[in-house]
Amino acid sequence: MRRRLFLALVALAAVPGAWAHASEGKDKKKKAGGDSYIPIQTITAYTIRPNGRRGVLTVECGLDVPDAKLRDRVELVLPRIRAAFVQAVQVYAGGLPDRAPPNPQFLTRTLQHATDQTLGRPGARVLLGAVIVN
Repeated sequence: MRRRLFLALVALAAVPGAWAHASEGKDKKKKAGGDSYIPIQTITAYTIRPNGRRGVLTVECGLDVPDAKLRDRVELVLPRIRAAFVQAVQVYAGGLPDRAPPNPQFLTRTLQHATDQTLGRPGARVLLGAVIVN
């Protein structure tokens, strides 16, 4: 096992600039959604099913921030925005009626309000990707 690792390291050392090219590939990866899109990690919350068992509400979303200065601010306070989103989705999931589908318009309005309140001004638009109840 160590012999293979040693041979691999020797092979990489023999090729000039091999380490630099390996790290450049990771940095130049294209960001999905364009330059103004900031993805937010998937948010989940528990719901109660009619039989008393727990279900899971999953929300995938992101922010569209065309203003570069505001985008820098959003990236700085992204953990606070995500915390506000988690709280809003948990409250919504707790009050979701039995066998009722989730309301994406209401969720979007709620998350937009949380975004504007966290940033202190409008300018970042919430984009909802998927809302799933399992």
